[in-house]
Amino acid sequence: MSNGARCESGAEPVLVRAAHACDYSVREGALDASDFEASSAPVEVASCGEPAGSSRIAVLAEDSIFAGEAELIARRLGARATLSFEEASRHPVHLLLGANGLSLVSGGLSMRGDFAHLAPRLRRDRLGRELLVKASKVKGLAASRDAASRDLASPRPLAVDATAGLGEDSLLLAAAGFDVLMFERNPVIAALLDDALRRAAGAPELADVVARMRLCRQDSIEALSAMEGDVTVVLLDPMFPARTKSAAVKKKFQLLHLIEQPCSDEEELLDAAVGAKPLKVVVKRPPKGPYLAGVKPSYSVEGKAVRYDVIVPPR
Repeated sequence: MSNGARCESGAEPVLVRAAHACDYSVREGALDASDFEASSAPVEVASCGEPAGSSRIAVLAEDSIFAGEAELIARRLGARATLSFEEASRHPVHLLLGANGLSLVSGGLSMRGDFAHLAPRLRRDRLGRELLVKASKVKGLAASRDAASRDLASPRPLAVDATAGLGEDSLLLAAAGFDVLMFERNPVIAALLDDALRRAAGAPELADVVARMRLCRQDSIEALSAMEGDVTVVLLDPMFPARTKSAAVKKKFQLLHLIEQPCSDEEELLDAAVGAKPLKVVVKRPPKGPYLAGVKPSYSVEGKAVRYDVIVPPR
């Protein structure tokens, strides 16, 4: 991992290979100033994770009791914290911090990271039926979700979610027994994911799973080049291009498209993933979508709503 990378875990630190150890671990409860680094520039409505345009984002505290934490989040983003809904509404999008966590808001649309609704899918009788878990399974390499049932001298297999978003796919991989490094370069999306991790760390049914998840606020392309041979699976989920019929785009993607556009560096991303020499590269695509960067996979695991293209790099 490159110098300056900041990685954060869902709860207490877990054993991850020394080359990828994180320099910061998330605690349950409120934030304090030591949790943040000041940003050198304001966050703006972004294209493909990089600042673009001129519309700055605001962080609105729902109540004065959240003002201090909102200020800390705003400091990290180089944004402005406020208690005024009117002021926040002047921005195309703003972050709202309240009792339910951190939300991304624009007009009548609102979205926040939340793992609680995924808890039923993590049950033993359902997890193995998840298409992502099937696509990520490596023959002869058993990932155990329970410390008591595995050899503690052997590290868990390592999955890299190179385009983490709100972390839902990472949660499934962690539940399946992987240690997961999540890379998210868009600072606003990373803030939403960080908030979701913090809340999940306090939920008994999720705490053990998110303890295996670490957030790295950086571009994965550079980081993958330092991981050659250490990674079991790399997951790629570049944002799907906007559909021509706006009614078909889910509210979540309408909001995400305001701060991050579909990426155009597909070839570079795929090359970096393959270059890390994992046992598998798993690419999430729409059912009828084109192959990522035009590369035909070794095989695909298909469902009605999604398709996972699996590339098995030569060893």
